[in-house]
Amino acid sequence: MTAYWINTFTAIHDEDKLARYVALAGPAMRAAGGVFLARGNPVHVLEGSSALRTTVIRFESADAAVAAYRSAAYQEALAALGDGAERDIRILNAVDG
Repeated sequence: MTAYWINTFTAIHDEDKLARYVALAGPAMRAAGGVFLARGNPVHVLEGSSALRTTVIRFESADAAVAAYRSAAYQEALAALGDGAERDIRILNAVDG
């Protein structure tokens, strides 16, 4: 079942670390079968806090998304980010039919 990785940055502390993370994370997600559907800052915030950058990535399954997170390539991206940002990451299954 298709699954979606939703990564929302709630605070960015170091733009340089974020840039290094982005440069590594994108290729890591694509190598693991991820397809970027949306990324960037919100166009509108209708409810809740004014979250920063959000990314939505489609995977063939929740297991594939978790495997991407655990991959050596993505772990390298996380190490580059370090304490440069705070995020929420969720994996959601697609709705059938």
